[in-house]
Amino acid sequence: MGHRIVIVGGGAGGVELATRLGRSLGKQGRAEVTLVDLHLTHVWKPLLHEVAAGSLDSSENDLNYLDQGKRNGFSFQLGRMCGLDRKGKRLLLGPALDEEGRELVPARALSYDTLVIAIGSETNDFGTPGTAEHCTFLDDREQAEGFHRQLLGRYLRAHACDDGQRDGMVGVAIVGAGATGVELAAELRHAASEMAAYGLDEIRPENMRISLVEAGPRILPPLPERVARAAHDKLVRLGVDVRTGSTVEEVRADGLQIKDGDFVPAALKVWAAGIRAPALLKDLDGLESNGKGQLVVERTLQTTRDPDIFAMGDCAACPLGEEGDKTVPPRAQAAHQQASMLVRSMKARIQGGELPRFTYRDHGSLVSLSSYSAVGNLMGNLGSDVKLEGWLARMFYASLYRQHQLALHGFLRTGLLVLSDQLGRSTEPRLKMH
Repeated sequence: MGHRIVIVGGGAGGVELATRLGRSLGKQGRAEVTLVDLHLTHVWKPLLHEVAAGSLDSSENDLNYLDQGKRNGFSFQLGRMCGLDRKGKRLLLGPALDEEGRELVPARALSYDTLVIAIGSETNDFGTPGTAEHCTFLDDREQAEGFHRQLLGRYLRAHACDDGQRDGMVGVAIVGAGATGVELAAELRHAASEMAAYGLDEIRPENMRISLVEAGPRILPPLPERVARAAHDKLVRLGVDVRTGSTVEEVRADGLQIKDGDFVPAALKVWAAGIRAPALLKDLDGLESNGKGQLVVERTLQTTRDPDIFAMGDCAACPLGEEGDKTVPPRAQAAHQQASMLVRSMKARIQGGELPRFTYRDHGSLVSLSSYSAVGNLMGNLGSDVKLEGWLARMFYASLYRQHQLALHGFLRTGLLVLSDQLGRSTEPRLKMH
């Protein structure tokens, strides 16, 4: 029996790691690589705002874990991690249920020699009253598709109503002006134009009220101020109501109550303000976690209390450098870099060698403003950054997804996917209308 490597979480980092380990170790019989996820398919999380707006059909841009495993030498198990038996080196999985709550796969345990936890993050509502009842989160494909159905339903009802009944039927408030909130606001403005082109023109594009509400002093806090300002100005020109310094006190069925007494009316609400690690990780069979619920790891990505358990991506608190209390930021490029390092780490473990240590390299950030533009910065070799905007920024932004596809499919299949996407644009609807 080969070394048993179990990876929990099929997000960008987890599926890239499983794919590369399957190719290099699984196919050679040097290890048994197993990927565990609650869903059967993977959609790149940075695309979920497009799924929510209807600009992207998730069924045409997903990846089936079973097929990916067959092609690349790893196995897949459907299930949700519900606990851990470190002494017995077993991962505990709860039952997987269908949409009607019926059991598809029973609860069970998987044995491992090395466990990698890569279950990502979830939206943090900071305990704000009314968020669970009245807001949509964009943590996964199902939530994004659910919002799209709500949006389309609002338009269809408005299409069937008299003029006097349409006011306020399609108003969207987005809480949180990080990358997800900003990208969703721009994508919704694009979707409004497409809705009108498809005949749902009783609500003109400019009459779809989109509010972007941010508690901080500016949008896109992680990006340089000049980049954030360019995005802010573009959103305003697109007709988005951008409100900074506005903390949401309560979410109601008809909108957002702001702490300063203001009120933002909205039929649809999306909460995209902050992230946190899944609650399961706190006190997970004695593993150390921080105040954000992340598993604390060494720079080898091994958890501090168990060298056979690794954590990566948003759910891991990895030191940013040798000194200080800063940790690696929860970004897609960090998960990609950690997956690349862990491929070397798993080979070293099997061979009894020394494990590499993770060094995060910030390559900059890019934010899409739908078909209108993109903004961002790229980090230079000497630590300086270069501001990008417009067509060039859009090309770099598109390349991020292609890099993810390259890691999963290789050059040939990725090239065919690019060709298929180009052909599809001329034969398929530009907006998902179902």
